[in-house]
Parts: sequence; structure tokens; C-alpha cells
Amino acid sequence: MARLCVSLAPTTGQARTHTEAMGAAGDGRDPVDVPGADLGLISGEPGRAEGPFTAYGLTAAGEVTLHNRPDLLAALHAEGTPVPARCSDGELLLRCWARLGEAGLALAEGMFVLAVLDGTDLIVIRDQVGARTVFYARAEGAWAASTSLRALRRWPALGTSVNLSAVRSFLTFAYLPGEETLLTGVREVLPGRVLRLGRDGTAVETVYWEPREELAEPAPRDPAGHVLALRSLLERATADRLPRAEPAAVLLSGGIDSSLVTALAAKLHSHPVHTYSISFGDELPNELGYSGLVAAHCHTRHRVLNVSGDTVASRLAEAAALLDSPVGDPLTVPNLLLAEAVAADGASVVLNGEGGDPVFGGPKNLPMLVQEMHREPGAPWDEDRATAYLRSYRKCWTDLPVLLTAGTLDALRDAPAPQRFVEPYLTPGAGGPHRMGHLLNQLLHCNLRTKGAHHILTKVERLTASRGIEGRAPLFDRRVIDHAFATPPAYKLRGSTEKWILKEAVRDLLPDTVVDRPKSGMRVPVQQWLTGPLRELGNDLLLSRQSARRGLFRPDTIRTWMKGEGTLLPRQGGKLWLVLTLELWLRSYEL
Repeated sequence: MARLCVSLAPTTGQARTHTEAMGAAGDGRDPVDVPGADLGLISGEPGRAEGPFTAYGLTAAGEVTLHNRPDLLAALHAEGTPVPARCSDGELLLRCWARLGEAGLALAEGMFVLAVLDGTDLIVIRDQVGARTVFYARAEGAWAASTSLRALRRWPALGTSVNLSAVRSFLTFAYLPGEETLLTGVREVLPGRVLRLGRDGTAVETVYWEPREELAEPAPRDPAGHVLALRSLLERATADRLPRAEPAAVLLSGGIDSSLVTALAAKLHSHPVHTYSISFGDELPNELGYSGLVAAHCHTRHRVLNVSGDTVASRLAEAAALLDSPVGDPLTVPNLLLAEAVAADGASVVLNGEGGDPVFGGPKNLPMLVQEMHREPGAPWDEDRATAYLRSYRKCWTDLPVLLTAGTLDALRDAPAPQRFVEPYLTPGAGGPHRMGHLLNQLLHCNLRTKGAHHILTKVERLTASRGIEGRAPLFDRRVIDHAFATPPAYKLRGSTEKWILKEAVRDLLPDTVVDRPKSGMRVPVQQWLTGPLRELGNDLLLSRQSARRGLFRPDTIRTWMKGEGTLLPRQGGKLWLVLTLELWLRSYEL
């Protein structure tokens, strides 16, 4: 397992010094045949980095898993370019970039980051939906990029500290929704982008893929064509992600999204399908009845993992440290335990149902749709869409004045507001050529580009990679996404039925009880954990001298929240969970 790092500096010696400082192996590495540049692999960090490899005078390294190799090989063949028989996924993607340019990248379906040395430039490419992540920074006249944020933290030339703007963003969203990171001076490459970093210090970003709203006018009265086309795409997306010559593993919650992936895997795979679910105890509301029904219906070998609060308390710091950016999701430890169970069973790939809500319209959009129905522009209580969107998250955004210290609030006074991350999708005239016309599609586009790329996909990738397996999400397939935004919004939200077209596309594969059930979500007992097994840990961390020296949070507010009082009440333990998660992450990065 390895991550990659790369440097572009005034001299080759400086570039090598920078990559070695970030953790690349020193002696024994072959030099890169590009003056003033160096590529290296950071061994021991969970990832699938390979390289360097070369093609057409370009040198690259990458973390690349392609799901549609035949399509890419055919495109290169049509262009008259031979491909070596044992070409790796990374080299194949490099060849697509070299010969087909951005069209070749847009054609690729998979999980990838590619760092390319091209003369005097360093080119950094991230996959369309953001399944893999890459970061970059500039210091001492040099560029550095890595798929490991921790590597850039180690780079002494940069001298990172806590980015207060990112602290506010995390507390607002429960993840970091855009290019900023918690390290000052370090940025994340956005999905679907090519970033060209010049030796002269310039940085030029181009978009090679972005979802587009392409709705037929008038909308067809019969949805059958859209339903059948979606079914075909779902089957292809699932088949492309199934492992070869081994059983398929699927994380099965019992909701429609993971259930349809399970059903498609069982239908398409020539090997057994193993499914995995989580239980937090029989006394809590759960979806085990539905996941058990799906497992029995699809004839899978099913396992239920029981997750106790004591286990969460003992593993939470470890799970937080595995993530490049914190995720205020109480399922991080359960997700890690699921990855361990899958790996222990010998699987190399695990499928999941992530993507159904941000692509096809789950219930998270309903508060915004209701707000739009009752909005009175110009009224004293009216607020713009971007602000309403932040409020709908119901995290710590409204609590920041009492949660953050006076010094932190003062430092943030002139910082750009968090609304900037969602305004391009929701604010009229602010989104450029990619802004959707229909409000539901605007919300889905926003969810896809923020929560999808910076929370859902990255969390799954980092946690599964830490156990040597790949988490794959068929519903985040680029072709499925393109179809979703060419589908009339009324087929996604049909009356009061969310994700209607997705359900109709797989209705024949699952019991009606599963297809037609309302979404309830997994009930995670955060409040019980925080008043039980995590109470002592929370007090020790959040009221410690180390936390006080950092000066981010007001101790009186933390004490009030730890007692279950004050502004904590509207969301019970969810807000305190965010603060605890952030504290653990900052400690893991020695910040």
C-alpha cells in the first residue's frame, strides 16, 4: 500500500528533497527524467499508488482503478494508438490523456488521481465524481502535490497551521465541502478537474466533466423509456464494479439503494454474494428486518455486525486519523469495522449503495423545497437559498457565536462566508454554464459536488483502503449521473415518492415491501454514547489544556453541551459529536 507525492521545484535536487521530506523513499529510487521534478511513493500509507510510468514523453504516477478499460482501449485503437498488452490502469489513463486529452479523461469511468510531469508543468487530474482525493500546495518556489494530506503536513517548507476558515466550514457542514483543507496553504483538487501547475507559480484549472441538465422539451408523458435506460445503466455500472473470480461483498443497510445494488450483484455475478449489516442493539430502531429480507430474497451469505458504544469509544481516534479531512459522521467507526469484516473474509472489493440520495433525490431536499414553496422574497424573515441550505443541515452553523471563542470569531470576521460553497449551484446568476435550471436538480447538483465528493466518497475510500480493499459505488457512476440529470425532475420526486425512477428501474428485483418503504435511515445512538462510553473521553479531550491552548472553543459552551443542555438540545448529541470528531482529527495531525 502506498500514496504518491510529487514536487516541481527550481532544481531536481530541491524537488527530491521535498518529496523525501513528505515521506517518499530515499535511496534506491530511479531518478525522474524531468529536470526540476521528482515523483515518489509513500509506502505504509493506505492507497494504491503506482509509478512512475511513462508514455509519449510524459512521466506520471497515480492511484488509478478503471472500471471501463474496454471502452478506453477501443477509443485509443480508433485513434490508431497501440496499447501494450500488460498496460496498467495508471498507464492506460496516461495514454488517454496524452492522445485524447480531456475527452479521454471524460470517457474514463473509475476512481483515479493522476499526477503528470509535462515539460515545465505539473498536471494533477482527479476523477469525475471525487472517489479519490489529491491535495497541493506551494512553498519556497516549489509545487508539491500528494494523495496524502499528512504528507503535506510533513513538508517543512510549508509550515502548516490550523485553517480557521475550514474549522468553521466543518462545523457548518460536518465535512469540508470544497477546495479548502484544515491545513493553511493546502488545497484540494476538485473532482472533474485538470489542474496545471506551472514552474513559474501559475495554477490553471480546467473542467473536463461536470453534470449538465439536458431535459427534453416537452417532457415525455410516458416514463418507460427513462426507466428502461436507467435499468440498463445500473446493470452496467454494477457489472463493471464486480470483482473477478471471487465472491462479491456488499454493504447492505436495508434501504432501497444498498438493496438494489445487492439484487443487481446477485443477478449479474457468477460467484456468491456476501452482505454485511450493522446493529447497535435490539432495543434501538433499526433496519435489520429489511436487510434480512433482502439477503434472504437475493440468497446472499449475510452477516450482522454488532457495534457497541465501548467499541466506538475505543476505535474513534483511530478512525478519525485515517481521514484526510474530518467527517462528522457517527458511522465512521462502524464503517471501519465493516471494512475489517469484509477484508477478513478475503474480499478485495466491496460494493455499497451510496449515491442514491445525491443523484436521484432523497428526503434531505424536502426542507429546501418546502422553504421555496412558502418563501416571501423581501419579507423581513426571508433568506436566500444558500443561507437556507446551510440552516437545513442543522449542524453547528447557528451555534458558532456561542461555540467559538471571541478570538476565533474575530479572526474569521473578514473570511469568505460558508455560503460560497453552495451559491454556485443555488443562487441565480452565480453558477456559470453548469448551473441547473430546475430547483430539484440544483439541490442534487449541490449535494453531488459537496457532500458526495467531500464526505461520502472520500470517507468510504479512506476507510476501505486502510484495510486493503476497494469500496465501489455503482450509483455514483458517471453515466448514471448523466442520465439522472437528463431525467425529468418529476420522475425523481413523483408526488411524495422520492427516487421514484430509481425504484421503478429495479422493482422486479426486490420485494415491494423494500421498494415502497419510506426512508428512515440508520438510527445511530450518538446521545447514548456521549452520555455513556464516550462521556469520559469527551470530557478529557474537549476540556483539556491542549484544547484550551488551541483556543477554538468556549469551555463554558462545551460544559453546557456535555450536560445535554443549551443549544445542544435541537440535535441532541450530533453537534457535540462534530466538536469531538474535530478535536480527535486535529490531535492526530499534531495541530
